[in-house]
Parts: sequence; C-alpha cells; structure tokens
Amino acid sequence: MKRTTEKNLMVFSGRAYPGLAEEVAELLECGLVPQDARAFANGELYVRYEESVRGCDAFVIQSHTAPINEWIMEHLIMVDALKRASAKRITVVMPFYGYARQDKKHRGREPISARLMADLFKTAGADRLITVDLHADQIQGFFDGPVDHLMALPILTDYVKEKYGDQPLAVVSPDAGRIKVAERWSARLGGVPLAFIHKTRRTDVANEVVANRVVGDVAGKICILTDDMIDTGGTIVKAAEACVAAGAAGVIIAATHPILSDPAVDRLKNSSAIEVVVTNTLPVPADKQFDKLTTLSIAPLIARAIREVFEDGSVTSMFDGHA
Repeated sequence: MKRTTEKNLMVFSGRAYPGLAEEVAELLECGLVPQDARAFANGELYVRYEESVRGCDAFVIQSHTAPINEWIMEHLIMVDALKRASAKRITVVMPFYGYARQDKKHRGREPISARLMADLFKTAGADRLITVDLHADQIQGFFDGPVDHLMALPILTDYVKEKYGDQPLAVVSPDAGRIKVAERWSARLGGVPLAFIHKTRRTDVANEVVANRVVGDVAGKICILTDDMIDTGGTIVKAAEACVAAGAAGVIIAATHPILSDPAVDRLKNSSAIEVVVTNTLPVPADKQFDKLTTLSIAPLIARAIREVFEDGSVTSMFDGHA
C-alpha cells in the first residue's frame, strides 16, 4: 500500500505567555491546539491535548518567564505529552531560554545549567530548538540536534534607525564580550562608531557590576546601549551613567529580553536613558510599564522561522547569512 503523506503544522502554547503564542499563530493563519493544562493541589502540573496530534509537525511555544521553574517544567511536560501521542517532529520554541546565563563555570563546584536545560528538552522528546538571542552563542552546541538561533537585531535596529537615524549615533557594548553584536548593530546603522564599557563583575554578589569607564569616543553622540537582557537593570543603568559622564548627548537602551526583576523598573525610570527599547520575548505586566519603555513585537520573526522550518526553507536567509 502506498500513500502520499501530508505535513500537518500544529502550534501549541504553554500558560506562561499565551499572548505571544496567539500572535504567532495568527500570523501563521492557524489556531492554537486546545489543551487541558492545570496544577494539582500539591503543585504538580498536568497537560492533555484535546485533539489528535499523531504525525504532526509540532511547535511548542513557551517563554520562560517568572516563576521560571514552573514554566520550564510545564514546557517539558508538553513535549513529553506530544512524544507519547506520536507527534512526528517536535520543535521547542523558547523566545527566552531559561538558565542561559549559566553557560560556563566561573568558579569551581558550579553547575553548567544551560547544558542541563538542553539535555532535559532532548530527553523529553524535542527534535529541534528555536530561540531568540541566546546569552552566549555556544549554547547552540549544548543541544544534540538543530538549533535555530534567531536575532532581534533587525527589529531593534530598524526602529532605532527610523527614530534616531538623523542624529549622530554611537553603538556602545555594555562589556567587551558583546563587541561582535555591537559591530552588527554598527553595520546596520550605516557604520556608526563603536565603544564599550570596561567593567568588573563582583563574584561575591549576584547581579552586581562596577562600570569603570567608556572605551571609545561618544562625546556629543546619541549612544545606543545594546544588551541581550535587562534583569535588575544594574549593569545597563551604570553603563548609561558612564556614557553620560563621557559626554554623550543622550542614551538609548536596547535589549531583547525584558526580565525586569525588582528594582529594574525604578532604576530605568530614574536613569539618564531617553528611551528603553525591548521586544516581547517575555511578558511585561502593566505594573512594570513606564513612559520610557517601548516594546516591539518579536512574533513576526518567530512566525517566519516556524514557516521556514515547516517548509524546509532557510532560517539563515532571514539574517543575510549571519544566523
């Protein structure tokens, strides 16, 4: 018996951030698969899909927001349910990759939790990962399978270029380690000057750095401070202060992931930055919105990547061969 098989795209969403998944599904012109997801009295999670997923090309969207451990666990359980229900291929879509900052050992007896995350999803049954702006590029190698590393760079740079392109600009990296990203920013903004912040990070206190000085000429320029995430805001706000102290005409903070743990909102509101530009890889609740904050949608980027993967196209072509 011979039969021509048809590919069947199905999109699933966890409960962490259904708004983003709904936006992606709408752009793909397909609905989210209905499911029964709930927690038992002791906190254990349960997921069941309410229609057949046999033989489908499944894309499971969950952004690892707070409470991060709960939503990662739900994500893993969703993948396991799909595997046991005979989905043909399971692609995990995590706009924000939880535990990405723990990508290497800084001191002895520390975990490499980013690798553990990759192993967990592989064991659960994931065939492929799609994520946005990893904290470190080498995390792609932690997962034993294809990883599509999307970049929010085109979305952020297009916005900055349209709004501030007529003014003298400089791209500033918050540390020496992100110079390559700053170089891509510079190229997309027409070859504007580069600078970076020389800083030291305290090993005895989490999320605390000392911004020492700006290396590069930023005097009289609008500085675009770029980073992959804003957690407590300490690093980026101190970097903004260093730019102003070096004679910058103004500072624009641009980041992909708005984690915004306390006291980030207060720090950013009271900072010297003119505007804080982020994407919606993570939800920003109403109580964390403020006047300087601009949120751009990442959904078109994710939807296009899903379409390319489903149609066996090229994700790299979305970024001019740099992905």
